[in-house]
Formats: sequence, structure tokens, C-alpha cells
Amino acid sequence: MTNLELGFWSFPVLLLMIFLRAPIGLAMLLCGFGGWYLAMGGNPTPLLSKLKSETYTTFSSYSLSIIPMFLLMGQFATLSGMSQALFKAAESFLGHRRGGVAMAAVGACAGFGAICGSSLATAATMSKVALPELRRYGYSGGFSTATLAAGGTLGILIPPSVILVIYAILTEQNIAKLFLAAFLPGVLAAIGYVITISIYVRLNPKSAGVRPAVPMGDRFKALANTWPVLVIFFVVVGGIYLGWFTPTEGAAVGAAGTGLAALLAGSLNWAVLRESLMGTAKTTGMIFFIVLGAGFYNGFLALSGVPQFMADWVVGQGYSPWFVLVVILVFYLIFGCLMDSLSMIMLTVPIFFPVISAMDFGMSTEHLAIWFGILVLIVVEVGLITPPVGMNLFIINSMDRETPMTETYKAVMYFVGSDIVRVIILVMFPAITLFLLP
Repeated sequence: MTNLELGFWSFPVLLLMIFLRAPIGLAMLLCGFGGWYLAMGGNPTPLLSKLKSETYTTFSSYSLSIIPMFLLMGQFATLSGMSQALFKAAESFLGHRRGGVAMAAVGACAGFGAICGSSLATAATMSKVALPELRRYGYSGGFSTATLAAGGTLGILIPPSVILVIYAILTEQNIAKLFLAAFLPGVLAAIGYVITISIYVRLNPKSAGVRPAVPMGDRFKALANTWPVLVIFFVVVGGIYLGWFTPTEGAAVGAAGTGLAALLAGSLNWAVLRESLMGTAKTTGMIFFIVLGAGFYNGFLALSGVPQFMADWVVGQGYSPWFVLVVILVFYLIFGCLMDSLSMIMLTVPIFFPVISAMDFGMSTEHLAIWFGILVLIVVEVGLITPPVGMNLFIINSMDRETPMTETYKAVMYFVGSDIVRVIILVMFPAITLFLLP
């Protein structure tokens, strides 16, 4: 069996292991390990050398140190009560409108996503704050859970985003430019969700109650309580864009700033600090193990020649670049229902990115890589709320057992429709994504 055949046979083996509930990092590590062994003719020496060098080069990468810093930043924000201040501020300005409390939940998710790069953490944290208020003002269970599940996806789109960091490392792109490119699509996502809520409550008037308007003075008082989030976001993201510090240094500044803000607010004690550090360590360990497994597997695929073969084959077929892009995005949309976003990125980008790079979309190589990365991030994000296996749906449902999952499924399809419209817009008009780039 040739190396190319080994590479292609590794895909069904990997998918079988994943469907048998093997951890994605372990599945990729074993497939990469076995593929290297067979490709080397059963000689273990090159494989053991690869194990030593791959592990060292992966975990000694300076770029990867940004991940635990952003995770710690999100942990401090999650455990220190900043989410509540964001929701109260958004609710004071929007709560009196039809569907306003749901709109406030989306706005708070967008704000929280600016200091937390995790979709699941954003959804879980905001649910604790917003679900009681949504129930209090008569919002239906399915509408409430769908809104929070969709709002949670903003956590990985609005910078900083751990998934974008991983994509940047895989494709050797500038992290700061990817963050900048994600900003307008993130704002567009939040606006799209607000419009979706407005449409939903008009089509289903009984799904949302109303609450009295808040005096203007109280609104600005609530807004003032969000100053730590605003300061941290502008210092971190603005500092990266202005060149004050690198993305890794910005992540460290953000983690320190979030911890300091929590300390000044009186919400950071030894128990919270310990929980934040432990949560960061556990998540970092999980991500790093997936990165190691992906490094082995992607190295084997490169050895087998599968990515280059796929790129050459697609180009040779004469397919339109736009047709190929649509097929890849549909693939992500479907498989995003079955796998988490990080695993999807780690597994597929090394295969699809060479294919897209070989196509002529009429833009520079760097702009193409950044545009493609944002599109991939969005369709993977849609998979988090697409039935039947959207991860965010299960997170929210676990926090609201009284709402049947079928009700959440029905309501969330409105938000999925909004996401699909947004993807179409960004595909048709790449300038929206690339507008802020130099």
C-alpha cells in the first residue's frame, strides 16, 4: 500500500474512532502514530524520533502561550460577576422593547465574548444571569434557550478568540490581523440576532412579555458598572492593533487586568483564584493534547501527500473556486453538528486550506487565508446551534431542564437562518471581512 493510500484510509479509521467516543486528540494521535509506523515500513526509530521532536516543538512554541492567557482571562471574567453587569446594562437600555430582554442577552453575550474566547463558557455564564430574567418577564422556554445558545456563539467570533489563534498557528497567519478581520462579522452577527429576535416576537407574540422602562439615570449608572470590561477590551485589542504589545503579551495583560478588576470589585478571593487556575489548566491541557494529536496526524498526512493531491485534483477538475468554497462550507456546516469547533478546525484546515490556497479568488494570499478563516469560524459556530447535536443547545438545556429540547430546536432555527444569511453576505462581499485590514 502506497503512502497516499495510507493517508486516504486513515480518514475512515479516524471517523470510526471518533464515533466510538474516543477523544479527538487521542484518535488523531493514534492515527498519526500508526500512519507514520506503516509509512516507515514498520521501522520504529523514525517514529520515536518524531515523537520526541514533535512534542518539544509543539509545546515550546511561543505562539501557543497565548491560549492559557486568554483562557485565564475568560475564567476570571466568568467567575467574577462581570457577566451580570453587562446584562444589567444591556437590559436597562433594551429591556422595555418587544423582545428587549432577549436582545439584551445577545448584547451581553457580545460584550462578554470580547473578554472570553470560548463559546461554551459564554453560553453557560450568560445563561446563569439571563435565564431567570427571561422567565420573570414571560419569555417562552424554547425562545429563551435558543437565544442564549445563539448568543453564546459570539464568544468565539468576537476577538479575542482561541479558535482564531489555533487557525492562525495552523495556517501561519498574523493573529492580530485575524482578530481585526473578525470584528465586523462579529458585530454583523449580533445585529442579525437582534433582528431575528424582533422578527420572532412579531410572529410569536405570546413568546415574550414586556418590562417597564428604566429611568435614564439608572441606565447610565448600569452602563458605568461595565467599565472593567470596556477598559480591558480596548486595552487588549487596541494595544495589539496599535502595536503596543504582541498578541501573546496582550493576552497576559488581559488576564492580569481581568484579575485586577475582579479583585477591586471584591469578587476575587482564594477560592475563585484557585478555581480559575484549575479551570484554565484543565482546558489548556485538553487543547494542547488535541494540538499534539493534530500535529502527529497532520504530519502523517503531509508525508502521505494527501493535501497536495487533493489540491491538485480539485484544480485539475476545473471547478469554479466559488463552487469549491461553497462545498467546503456546507461540509463544515454538517459536520459542525457532530464535532466541537476546535476539533473541526484542527482536523480539516490542514486539508482544506491547501485546496483553497490553490484557487484564484482575485485577492492576495494573505487576504484569502484571513477571509477563509473567518468564514470557517462562522460556519463551525453555526454547527454549535444546529440540531440535533449542537453543543451550545445541550449546554443551555442542561441549565433549563423544564424546557423540552424540541422547543429549543424550533426556536433556534430562526437564528440558524440568520447565520446562513450572514455567511452568504460575507461570501458575496469579502470586503466586509477585509475592510479594516491594511
